[in-house]
Amino acid sequence: MGHQIAFQCAGHGVDVVLYDIDPVALDSAQGRIAAYAQGLIADGIITAEARDEAMTRITMTTDPATAAADADLLSEAVPEDPKLKGRVLAQFDALCPPRTIFATNTSTLLPSQFAAATGRPDHVIALHFHIPVWVANLADVMPHTGTAPEVTEVVLAFARRIGQVPIELRKEHNGYVFNAMFSAVNREAITMAEQGVASIEDIDRSWMHVTKWPHGPFGGLDAIGLDTVWQITDYWARQLPSDVQLRRNATFLKAYIDRGALGVKTGQGFYSYPEPAFARPGFIERAGRPAHHDAAERVHKRPGS
Repeated sequence: MGHQIAFQCAGHGVDVVLYDIDPVALDSAQGRIAAYAQGLIADGIITAEARDEAMTRITMTTDPATAAADADLLSEAVPEDPKLKGRVLAQFDALCPPRTIFATNTSTLLPSQFAAATGRPDHVIALHFHIPVWVANLADVMPHTGTAPEVTEVVLAFARRIGQVPIELRKEHNGYVFNAMFSAVNREAITMAEQGVASIEDIDRSWMHVTKWPHGPFGGLDAIGLDTVWQITDYWARQLPSDVQLRRNATFLKAYIDRGALGVKTGQGFYSYPEPAFARPGFIERAGRPAHHDAAERVHKRPGS
């Protein structure tokens, strides 16, 4: 998600610094930004010239002081752990100018869970994007009760500036608006697969055929990243220990993580990429016939299982 947010901002005239503690992650981000932009060009959404201009506005660093210098807005996309988010933002509180707004792209947490830990709670707010950011250009803007009103107004204006349609939440809500609805669909899809109700492919076929979406829940989860999906599921399974099915779902997802099958970004998740079965002609019509090339099949049929 971070690389798409970076390109969205740069593509709308904003100078961006991408920061990560791992130089390998930054190298990966460079390639993923290029591939993402190329896809937008291929679909006729942006021009090659717009891509090239945007790329000149993106720099990368592993030095937090360099990343923080003169920043107007910090957007964090670290794993879904409120303590970790608080620690990372507290580090940047000591490095960023007093004016810097701290925006979280958390999927299901609330800003109030870590606002105090940042050192500047009145400048903390959620600015949440949807994949693919350029096309699904809706951004949730969610302050907590301690967010300064002027910060909310600045972030709403910023969202519009970078080509997003802002949805302002009147109160904190786990999952915002669309994600709250979409998460319920995803949980039920994972539950059905974990319980063996239907195959991953047939669950996706059902969704795709009725809604006419180009992918089903599992294709969408591959795009998000199964590591992110597992982190969210595992966090809530720990928060809600009485929810046995949620823990079973986390265990189901962990099998993919352990195999390095994280979705689109690793070329393998529930499906194989860059040519997933669900994108091929006739996928819906092949109901009941498993796609043997998919990671989902191999996880359940690997030798010794």
